[in-house]
Amino acid sequence: MKNSNTKITKAVILAAGLGTRFLPVTKSVPKELLPIVDKPCIQYLVEEAVKSGIKEIIIVTNDNKKSIENYFSSSEDLKKHLSKNKKFKEIEELEKIEKIAKFIYVKQDNPLGDGHAILCAKKFISDEPVAILFGDDIYDSKTPALLQLIKQYEKFKTPILGLQKINKKDSKKYGIIGTKDSKNTYKISSLIEKPDPKKAPSNLAIVGKYIITPELLNTLEKSKSSTKDKELRLIDGMIEYIKSQPIYGFEIEGTRFDTGDKLGFLKATTHFALKHSGLKEDFKSYLKNL
Repeated sequence: MKNSNTKITKAVILAAGLGTRFLPVTKSVPKELLPIVDKPCIQYLVEEAVKSGIKEIIIVTNDNKKSIENYFSSSEDLKKHLSKNKKFKEIEELEKIEKIAKFIYVKQDNPLGDGHAILCAKKFISDEPVAILFGDDIYDSKTPALLQLIKQYEKFKTPILGLQKINKKDSKKYGIIGTKDSKNTYKISSLIEKPDPKKAPSNLAIVGKYIITPELLNTLEKSKSSTKDKELRLIDGMIEYIKSQPIYGFEIEGTRFDTGDKLGFLKATTHFALKHSGLKEDFKSYLKNL
């Protein structure tokens, strides 16, 4: 495998989705910028990536999501206003966001699947392993979820998928793996996109975090869609890849929130509000009195 010893310093965040589950608000506000308490979902992902050793973040967006780029860019007028009102702590927080990493923005012109979105970023990835993060999946964990996957990559030098055990009745919402292993690291024998519960080979679901290699990226580029909507998914490339090369899955330790789902978004907001130093006591009291 080429460049198997290359340190992972780049991450691709997929943020080009239309956010239809959150309409009408996502008609004008990207779902990735919806706030979990006082930070947008995408900032949780960026912070996770940086804590995992990532230096460069490639964000795949669409033409209607310029506000994501604006969020991580400098706002001199706002800083002047804050400085005039002696709000120096707020200025410091803004500058942390602006300097947190090197950002590159790529457009996906049409919603042709997450695999297609990754290929839109291919020219910036070079011939090296890269982290892939979906804009919906955030974790609260002692060790950053992405760092857990990077450690597995360093062990196996092959693509790594983030996994979570689910109730099989929910298999239609996920890609599901087949495996003969029984621990928290699994060599994958099969992959099925959103199977009927009766056809699901396990209760191990793929979540929106991956480490992919140049070889897998090349396989994805040559793959065909396996879905009715003809969108190219990352799982299409992985289905081809495991015919000749291994892929491993790792059950991520921590609490996962699917913020692309309304209930998941509310759970994340409640969870992080109860951890917020300035809110937790009052919010706890409010919840008790409901």
